[in-house]
Amino acid sequence: MKPSVHLQQKLRLTFVCAQIAILSLLSSPSVSLSQQTRVSDNDAGLHHLAREVSRLAEHALGTVGVAAYHLETGRWMTMNGEERFPMASTYKVPIATQILTMVDKGDLALTDMIEIEREDVYLTSSAISDLLDDPGVQLSIHNLLELMLQISDNIATDILFEIAGGAEEITGRMVEVGADGIRVDRTTWALIANWLGRDDVTVKNRIYPDEYRALLETELANGYAGSDNAAFNADPQDTATPLAMARLLRKIWDQEILSEKSSSLLIDIMYRCQTGEARLKGALPPGTQVAHKTGTIGETTNDVGIIDLPDGAGHVITVVYIKESKLPDNPAMEPVIANIARAIHDYFTFNRG
Repeated sequence: MKPSVHLQQKLRLTFVCAQIAILSLLSSPSVSLSQQTRVSDNDAGLHHLAREVSRLAEHALGTVGVAAYHLETGRWMTMNGEERFPMASTYKVPIATQILTMVDKGDLALTDMIEIEREDVYLTSSAISDLLDDPGVQLSIHNLLELMLQISDNIATDILFEIAGGAEEITGRMVEVGADGIRVDRTTWALIANWLGRDDVTVKNRIYPDEYRALLETELANGYAGSDNAAFNADPQDTATPLAMARLLRKIWDQEILSEKSSSLLIDIMYRCQTGEARLKGALPPGTQVAHKTGTIGETTNDVGIIDLPDGAGHVITVVYIKESKLPDNPAMEPVIANIARAIHDYFTFNRG
């Protein structure tokens, strides 16, 4: 499906420009507040929300992308919604989407057992590498999904990346479902090696575990953190626009692109995400449920998900990306995400449309 054409016809906007046509989440004409910020209609409350999000974003000392979409009413606001941001580990949502597409087609089963080979095990953010050094381990597709989405396990991710058919199949699926602002290109080990300055490393020209370990230990011991890595930050690989990620989440929630069973499974695992407690969840009322996925690399700090609103107010997709921040570290960026999420939560809780 070619989403922009389809949705231009569906929405029949009274005014159309190239930027607005991409906003396929929407059900009403957008109102531009500035070059960066848009809202779904000329509502004073949405204008106020957009201004507040812009104010909060200034504290990131970088570029912030936001998309908020209320699932029950279709109201939305965006900031830098069509700008590309490094996904970091939020790219695990499109990988999971492709895996579950294959399950729905019968090409895979959640119970299929996958052998963890020695060459799969890298020194990285992974319970597999921490606990399972010796060969002879098998994990099901379902368990690999749980590891990838709950604790952001990179080895589980790379195994699923290959099973999913790699970059071409995963990104191709994003185009098919109308989330063509998302592209997935690399395994996590290739992505991290590139961030550390090894531009020669690709999925096909791989770096093996011992060399990768030495690279990490050497570069990180020397204080290299990918800072001021302009080439990496400008690379379109493994990037998404906030709008495209919000569109993908909406289509998953609405069961448009996966079966009811697969959609429910993916959302359920995301509700049990164990990372990023200080991000989307950080300033929300205690007990607020959030189905989400975080991402972190260098000056990039992200969280994308769906926030449950109280008292029957519905659910709001909230996507927050931060790139090229001049703050000292990733934890310093997290309050920006938390405060933006709280502003979105409160607006859609008290303004029900």
